Amino acid sequence: MTEEFVPHRVFFEPSALEYPLGRLLVEDFRRMGVSVTPTPSHNRVTGIPGNNPPQAYREAKRTLVIGVRRSSKFQTCKPSAHYQLPLVTSCPGMCEYCYLSTTLGKKPYVRVYVNLEEILEIASKLIQERSPEITLFEGAATSDPIPVERYTGALKQTINFFGLNQYGRFRFVTKFTDVDSLLSARHEGHTRFRFSLNCDYVVSKYEHLTPSPEQRIIASGKILKAGYPLGFIIAPIFKFSGWKEEYERLLERTAEELTRLAPKGWSPEQLTLEFISHRYTLKAKATILEIYPNSSLPMAEEERKFKYGQFGYGKYIYPNEDLEELKEFFRKQADTYFPMAKVEYFI
Repeated sequence: MTEEFVPHRVFFEPSALEYPLGRLLVEDFRRMGVSVTPTPSHNRVTGIPGNNPPQAYREAKRTLVIGVRRSSKFQTCKPSAHYQLPLVTSCPGMCEYCYLSTTLGKKPYVRVYVNLEEILEIASKLIQERSPEITLFEGAATSDPIPVERYTGALKQTINFFGLNQYGRFRFVTKFTDVDSLLSARHEGHTRFRFSLNCDYVVSKYEHLTPSPEQRIIASGKILKAGYPLGFIIAPIFKFSGWKEEYERLLERTAEELTRLAPKGWSPEQLTLEFISHRYTLKAKATILEIYPNSSLPMAEEERKFKYGQFGYGKYIYPNEDLEELKEFFRKQADTYFPMAKVEYFI
C-alpha cells in the first residue's frame, strides 16, 4: 500500500501568508511537527539535503514548497488542451522514466500555489474570450495533483469551478488513488478524470512510490461511480518478456471493475483510451542515469529508431516493426475489452 505523501520539510514564500490557504498550510505542517522554513521564491529553494544526485533528487521529492503563482499567462497545452492550469508542480512519485526529471532539472520538489482564486480568475477570462466555444484546460501537464489534494483542497475547488462554467472543461491525469474527497464534487460532467495505468511488471520495476495497478483500478471504479467522464492512459508501454500477457491482464481487470461499478445510464462511449509507447531523448537518458545509476530502463540507442520531434529535438522510439506490433496488439485489446471506448491515439 502506498503511503500518503507527508513531506519531510516545507518551505514557504512569505507572500503565501497573505492568503488563507497559505496560512492554513503553514500552521498545519508546524502542528504536524514538519520543519517549516521561509524561502524568497518558490523557484529558488536552497537547503534541501543530498550529497550526490540520487540523494538530492530523493530529498527534493520529499520537499513541499508553498508559493504564489504570479504570472497572469498560462502555457498552451496543444494538442490535448488549449491551456495548462497551474495548480501544482511536480509529484512525490519516483518513476524512473519520468519526463519531469528533464523538464524540472534540479528543481523536482513539489510546489503548491495558494492564490487559487486568482488562478481561476485568469481561467475564467480565457474562457470568456473564446466563448461560446469550449475551452479545455489540462491540470497535470507538469504535475500529479492528487497527492497534495488532502492538504490544499485545490482540485475539488477547481472541479466545482468548472462544474459551474458552461464553456470551460477540465482534465487531468493521476497515478494516485486518494480520490474520496473528490467523489462529492459538483463536476456536472465537465471534468475528465484520467488514470495512468501500467502492468505489474512496469509499476514494480520503474514506478517507485506509486500505488499498484490494482489500487488505481479500484480508484477508477469509484470515479466512474461518481459520474465523472473517465479515461485511461496506458503509458509508457514497454516490450519485455511476457508483455502481452501482462498488458492483457491489466486491461481485462480494468474492464471487469468498470463493468461492476458502472452507474445506471453510463455508456462505454464516454470512456477514452490513450496509448503511449516508451521513448526517450539523450538528455533524458543522461538525467535518468545520473539519478538512477543502476536503472534497467531499456535505453540502448542501437535498439531504437531516431525520430525528430516537433520541438526541434529528437527522440529514440521503438522501430517501426515493434510499433506496428504494439499498435495491433493494443487495438485488439481495446476492441475486446472496451469496444465502444474512444481510442484517442497510439504513439
